[in-house]
Amino acid sequence: MATSVLRKLSTQIHCFPSLSLHSKHLLSRSYSTSAKVSDRMVKLFAIDPNGQKREIVGLSGQTLLKSLTNHGLIDPASHRLEEIDACSAECEVNIAQEWLDRLPPRSYDEEYVLKRNSRTRVLNKHSRLGCQVVLNKDLEGMVVAVPEPRPWDTP
Repeated sequence: MATSVLRKLSTQIHCFPSLSLHSKHLLSRSYSTSAKVSDRMVKLFAIDPNGQKREIVGLSGQTLLKSLTNHGLIDPASHRLEEIDACSAECEVNIAQEWLDRLPPRSYDEEYVLKRNSRTRVLNKHSRLGCQVVLNKDLEGMVVAVPEPRPWDTP
């Protein structure tokens, strides 16, 4: 019933001149997101700091960081914002070689944050920031290694 009402409203949205653009956007978005969650699921494999391989599930459009924090592999308090300007590189992960080509290349900002936080070690070509990797169905089965926290990252 609710879906049919949303469908009607989203098709008749132009008939409501008093609605703000924001309200119109929310109405049309709420109908379009009524697709099944199972259609958006992306199954991944994460290797935790102890070397155990765990299956995790994320959603298309969600960041890798969100999926890893939802499964307890990264402390959510360590990375509250998913904006590159606020990044501390505590969400750094290593992506298996065969999956690197399916990801867009690192942005200048991501490269900068990774280099800044690598300290004296050589930057690993598999390193990515979990907050900058957006999941999609093409990444189904991706293998990600979560490194153990560095001494300067632990309280």
